[in-house]
Amino acid sequence: MTQYLIGVDFQAGDDPAPMSDWTPEEVQAHLDYYGELIGELEANGELVSSTILTGPDLAKIVRSDGVAPVVTDGPFQEFKEWMAGFQVVEVDSEERALEIASRMSAVPGRGGRPTRQPIHVRQVMDHAPADPEQMDAFLRTAGASS
Repeated sequence: MTQYLIGVDFQAGDDPAPMSDWTPEEVQAHLDYYGELIGELEANGELVSSTILTGPDLAKIVRSDGVAPVVTDGPFQEFKEWMAGFQVVEVDSEERALEIASRMSAVPGRGGRPTRQPIHVRQVMDHAPADPEQMDAFLRTAGASS
């Protein structure tokens, strides 16, 4: 079994209207859909964890030289690029992780239409690199090596 992080963007997908413009019934349908899907993943034993994050306006960015940290308020990227929450699932295959992500992307929005919300899928590493050789191998797979 492999773990995947399934990240949900703040971006609304096809409908750019903020959720504050939705009717209470539309918001409830959205929440109910997520609740049912998360319940199903729990019942299947596939859900490792599920977390909702505060909005990017409450984000902090920390940079440090090891002595004096500098903390600044966010957001610093476009609002649509920030993650709203995430789930970690443990599944038999990447295909199953993509199927779950597809269902999350179809969460209903205004008028009950699927939002087509962007969903990130990333495999969780079993072990962090522990030496320069392992870090080099990781960077090559991450496309970060020159």
